[in-house]
Amino acid sequence: MIDDGPETFTIGQLARRTGLPVRTIRYWSDIGALPPVGRSHGGYRLYDAECVARLELVRTLRELGFSLDDVRRVLARETTVAEVATAHVAALDAQIRALRVSRAVLSTIARRQSDTEETTLMNKLARLSARERKQIIDDFTDEVFAGLDDTNPHFRARVRGVAAELPDDPTPLQVDAWIELAELVEDEGFRALMRRIAETNSESFRERSREPGAYLAFAKQVALLAGGAQERGVAPESPEADALLTELLGSGADRAALLERIGVSPDLRVERYFQLLAVINGYEQPPSAAAAFQWLAAALRVHVGS
Repeated sequence: MIDDGPETFTIGQLARRTGLPVRTIRYWSDIGALPPVGRSHGGYRLYDAECVARLELVRTLRELGFSLDDVRRVLARETTVAEVATAHVAALDAQIRALRVSRAVLSTIARRQSDTEETTLMNKLARLSARERKQIIDDFTDEVFAGLDDTNPHFRARVRGVAAELPDDPTPLQVDAWIELAELVEDEGFRALMRRIAETNSESFRERSREPGAYLAFAKQVALLAGGAQERGVAPESPEADALLTELLGSGADRAALLERIGVSPDLRVERYFQLLAVINGYEQPPSAAAAFQWLAAALRVHVGS
């Protein structure tokens, strides 16, 4: 019993003083986080000014997300507030990342008007770990380039891309791009297409191995001439298209051989693959070249013997 000494407070008085519910203070007191300093004549628990300060600390730590066990360990001096805070920062960062992914997935679902099956798949793909995402891309590129040691290194690097990793704060567009990329590389038809392109690219690279940069220079010319013709509405079967092929390739070019090399590549899925990598990794999307190569292939089919 405490009759004299420092001012003391009952649980009710402490509740009015701090604004905390009586049941909360009683619970913290029952579990030992806020022990009373004594009892009143009527048997009520009493608390002093130090308990008030202790209660304020308990409330602050709880508001910051500390568990009751963490609070007890801090009050018992088994750990420090700083040490627990450091652990909580890491945990909160992980939760924030998860919430951002959830928000992005939900935005994608709303935009796509996804059904139940697609929603489940998108959520699963978006929440893969960095290692799992990397494994998906590695499996894809390993299959595409298996046994092709002489493939153009520039092409190989482009296909593999920078790590297809979502940032800590992904935008809905990036989550959407990752989901689409994962679906694309799992498609057997797309894998077969990329394998054929890699094989053709490997053969072409052997022939051009003494001319570094030749492929990029050719691609730029295709974009300039064939792309320009396509934009102007020049028909691939027209005499003007034949003249453009001569300007692009030269008068003695083996058009049949070139058609065989590029015939598998004018596919919008290939361009889409590189666009998705750009979105995920946050760099500028490459300019579209698919339409130019499609026009070139169509023109070569008509004028292959010219």
